[in-house]
Amino acid sequence: MLKLTIAQKLAVTKRISAFTLVAADGEALPGYTAGAHIAVETAAGPRSYSLIDWPGDTPGAYSIAVQREDAGDGGSKAMHALSKGDTITAAEPKNDFEIRTEDKPAALLAGGIGVTPLISMATALRAQSRPFVFHYCGRSADVMAWLDRLRDEFGGSFHAHFDDTAPLDLNTLMAGLTGHALYICGPKGMIDAARAAAEAAGISDIHVELFTNAAPAAGDSAFEVEIASSGQVITVAPDQTIIEALEAAGLDPLYDCQRGDCGICQTEVIAGTPDHRDVVLSQAERDSGKVMQICVSRALSARLVLDL
Repeated sequence: MLKLTIAQKLAVTKRISAFTLVAADGEALPGYTAGAHIAVETAAGPRSYSLIDWPGDTPGAYSIAVQREDAGDGGSKAMHALSKGDTITAAEPKNDFEIRTEDKPAALLAGGIGVTPLISMATALRAQSRPFVFHYCGRSADVMAWLDRLRDEFGGSFHAHFDDTAPLDLNTLMAGLTGHALYICGPKGMIDAARAAAEAAGISDIHVELFTNAAPAAGDSAFEVEIASSGQVITVAPDQTIIEALEAAGLDPLYDCQRGDCGICQTEVIAGTPDHRDVVLSQAERDSGKVMQICVSRALSARLVLDL
């Protein structure tokens, strides 16, 4: 774990604050690649924030941005209550959303605060002289962070879209991006819609990251999970994920992001019907019902039999 001191805190919009973090002991911070995040310990538990790199940044500090969610569980409000000079604890950087070294142009699509990892990607792509386009969507210009700086830094590669004046037509966009590697970060609804439009346009090289953790949905009910290797049956409560239920039963499932976007916890389904809530599976994989991401997805049937 890293102990970090807040060297600077700046309001970017009414709800978004940017934090510059340095090592509390003055030592060098661990390196990372574009798309990486750190998990910060907050009063509401660990929260993941993407590391932001701009062209020309001086190494030696981490930059993150936090959007205050007044209806959330308190993690973002706890971060916004911090001030310059305060110390926080965070895990070392991890990256589930790396740029692939493909010989093709990249297309970056951000929704809301999901712009943060894509800024680092755009910076890295520009440094590599690799062609890219960068599309940033939001409800209105006043809630979107760094619009002027993004235009200045990335010029004609950058495009902003505002739901209230000029909403983005995803089908038209994706039709023009065939042959690109597509990177999407934002809320689940946007990711699902963008992925569907991309698949319809014949784009298969799709990489996604959610900026929110899984949360129980209204109407969730308990169901059972049967472990195929042992026959053990475990009940998953309405406010519990499958992974949480497995760990409570003494099992040690493999997982990482707990948002449904890294794919590490993917598990084969032997029987039962999954309720898919991830953003990593293709529509064909979802329709097959043969695999699921057990960090976020649930069950439409009373029991799932999983290949564990």
